[in-house]
Amino acid sequence: MQIIVAEKGGFCFGVKRAIDMVFNLAKETKEGVYTFGPLIHNPQVVNDLMMKGIKITEDVHSLDIKTLIIRTHGVPPKVYEEISKMGYKVVDATCPFVKKAQHYTRKLKDEGYQVIILGDRDHPEVRSLLGFAGDDAVVVKGNETIPPLKKRVGIIAQTTTPLNALKKLVGEVVGLAKEVKVHNTICNSTSLRLEETRNLAKEVDIMIIVGGRDSANTTQLANLSREICPMVCFIEGAGELKDEWFTAVGKVGITGGASTPRWVIDEVAEKIKKFLLGDNV
Repeated sequence: MQIIVAEKGGFCFGVKRAIDMVFNLAKETKEGVYTFGPLIHNPQVVNDLMMKGIKITEDVHSLDIKTLIIRTHGVPPKVYEEISKMGYKVVDATCPFVKKAQHYTRKLKDEGYQVIILGDRDHPEVRSLLGFAGDDAVVVKGNETIPPLKKRVGIIAQTTTPLNALKKLVGEVVGLAKEVKVHNTICNSTSLRLEETRNLAKEVDIMIIVGGRDSANTTQLANLSREICPMVCFIEGAGELKDEWFTAVGKVGITGGASTPRWVIDEVAEKIKKFLLGDNV
């Protein structure tokens, strides 16, 4: 059996930047340090942070907070303004690519466009973008029907959106509005990771996708792989692997989302190698 591990699996720039910021902060102080929601969508990293004293809160009014860290997905501007007035030390770990998407969302709104956001309305990044988009903003996901639009429409995308999904939406909106302005806010790392996954899924008999189940970009990798590869398993760590998955398999492909630590991906690869040697303990 051949095991192929994707080169681009693991932390993207924005996640690594946030992780470095917060772990450095943990070395300086552990008292009253909270992330506003999970810093990233990865259980191993979140647990590691908690072991180092970095807690999670959804309540910015907690009396225990001394330092509040903005998660990589960002927050709406009203929330940021509110917490900035509370006297906390605020550490903004918002991904720079999300910041860019926020900037273009506000720009479209200020220019008088009705903003369409392509993404998952329940995802924290999209919730943050909605705060910049105006009251008439619309969120569209996948093959959902596009509601009636105004004459001037601006389009942005959740940073983890596949490029073909954005192209499809633009093509549809062009036929529904008089003027359409598009800002491609998809993270370049996302596009490269999806392309690598697409190519890898064509070569192998089984794809192992590693990452948090709440992670949008990891879910995209799994969905893409299912379109190509006969067997796809989406796991959060090596403990979920099953020996029978690899019976009569010639090639195994492994990749991970942008919020998946490389050591977790490597641990999965090592566990599969043990299966091959007959040691699945």
